[in-house]
Amino acid sequence: MDESNIEKQKDFYILFHNYTEGLKLEALLKQNKIKYVISPTPRKLSSFCGMSIKYQKKDEERIAVLVKEHDIKIEGFFGI
Repeated sequence: MDESNIEKQKDFYILFHNYTEGLKLEALLKQNKIKYVISPTPRKLSSFCGMSIKYQKKDEERIAVLVKEHDIKIEGFFGI
């Protein structure tokens, strides 16, 4: 199976240590018209903040730039 098929089968999440950081990123994603879904954090990924953002893999680089430019504190980008 090639890498693009693997990416299509995974769900991608951004995890946070707290809701405040998640809400900051949500506002930026909305402003930049990047598709996302607020989602409960899958327990197999973390037991920290219950909020995560589910996103499309193709947007990960754009999101990473926003995170860095706006000093948003995330636990990381994860695919399951």
